[in-house]
Amino acid sequence: MLHVLVSLPSDLSVAEAAQKLKSNTSRMLNATGRFTPRFEWKKSYGAFSISPSHKPVLIRYIQRQKQHHQKTTADDEFKRLLKTYDLNK
Repeated sequence: MLHVLVSLPSDLSVAEAAQKLKSNTSRMLNATGRFTPRFEWKKSYGAFSISPSHKPVLIRYIQRQKQHHQKTTADDEFKRLLKTYDLNK
């Protein structure tokens, strides 16, 4: 699971931003020749908005992901986020 904190301009949708991020990074990673088979993103993604006042907390959360994922799988983490914010519908 990749965590990215971005601020999007009002004329760029979340879907467009995700598509551009996935497209550009997979192109860059595959250009290195280090991935066999070629690197591909999953088709899905999750996006959450936050209050600017929560930005420092989120930055710390993202910085601790390596340690966090030694204890929790990415799928379990995503399911927990969906449950926490009542998005399991």
